Amino acid sequence: MQKTTAAIYNAFKKRMPALQCCEESIKEAFYILRESFLKGSKLLLCGNGGSAADCQHIVGELMKSFILKRPIPPEQRQLLRETFPEESLSDQLQGALPAISLISHSSLYSALLNDVGGDLVFAQQVYGFGKEGDVLLAISTSGNARNVILAAKTARAFGMKTIALTGRSGGGLAALCDIAVKVPADETAAVQEYHQPVYHALCAMLEAEFFAAPQ
Repeated sequence: MQKTTAAIYNAFKKRMPALQCCEESIKEAFYILRESFLKGSKLLLCGNGGSAADCQHIVGELMKSFILKRPIPPEQRQLLRETFPEESLSDQLQGALPAISLISHSSLYSALLNDVGGDLVFAQQVYGFGKEGDVLLAISTSGNARNVILAAKTARAFGMKTIALTGRSGGGLAALCDIAVKVPADETAAVQEYHQPVYHALCAMLEAEFFAAPQ
C-alpha cells in the first residue's frame, strides 16, 4: 500500500469510528481489488434497490476521475494523436479501473426476468461477463438476497474472487465470499448509510494506488 493510499485509509478510520469493526475487512477487500486490477481483470457489481444504485455509484468513481486527475499513459496519448490528430481524445480520456454494474443492462435484465425469473438476473451476467481473476462485489443489506447469493455462487464456481458488503449479520452471503464487510447496523437505511463511506474509501484508495504520483 502506497503512502497516499495508507493516508486515505487512516483518515477514513479517524472519520468513521463507528466502522472500526470493519477496518480489517475493508483493507482485505482493497488488496483483493488491487491484485485483480493489477492483473488486468475487472470488477462486477450487483445489488437490489438502494444497493443497485450503490453499484452504479461505485462504477462512476472507478471508471473516471474521482478525486485525482487521471491522465492516460504517454504512449497511449501518442497513439491517439498519431491515429486521429484532428481529435483531442488524448487530452480528454481518463485512466479507468474496469468495473461493470450488473443492474445496468435493462433489455437483458427484462429478458431474464421474463424467461427464467429474477433469481438468475445477476448469476447469468456473472457467467457471461466473469473470468477467473475477476472480482464480484455483491451488495445486500440483509445478506440474504437470493439473486445476489446466486451471483456469488456462480462467481466462486468459476474462479472469481468475491467481496460481500452487508449489514451486521452478513446473512447467507457473507459465508460464501472471500471477504465480507459487515457494517454495524441492521435496518436497511442505516446499513446503506454506512455502505457509502466504505465504498468511497475503497474507491479513493484504489485511485491513489493506481493514479497518484509515487511517494
